[in-house]
Amino acid sequence: QVQLVESGGGLVQAGGSLRLSCGASGRTLSNYAMGWFRQAPGNEREFVAGISKLDTTDYTDFVKGRFTVSRDNAKNTVYLQMNNLKPEDTAVYYCTARNFVVPSRTKGEYTYWGQGTQVTVSS
Repeated sequence: QVQLVESGGGLVQAGGSLRLSCGASGRTLSNYAMGWFRQAPGNEREFVAGISKLDTTDYTDFVKGRFTVSRDNAKNTVYLQMNNLKPEDTAVYYCTARNFVVPSRTKGEYTYWGQGTQVTVSS
């Protein structure tokens, strides 16, 4: 069982930055492809970014050039650096893991999920 815990969410003004962290207990995250999803009220949970076991990355179009996903294996942590935030980025952000080499853009293909962290961007 992988216990994922997100942190780093908060309230920020448009144009600002936040860095989300995802840590784990009980398992080494370098053994998993990792994903970040988000869910705004009334919306489906949607893919944001993913990182493979080989550290290749994937981003959805609406965050390309603004968000960066990375991992620090020594700290057993995955990060989502979010720059130039927009009000439409407001959502609960979830970290997720799957036991494959590459991440997926489909939420049903992930096994482990964190509890989520709220990101609110004010205009």
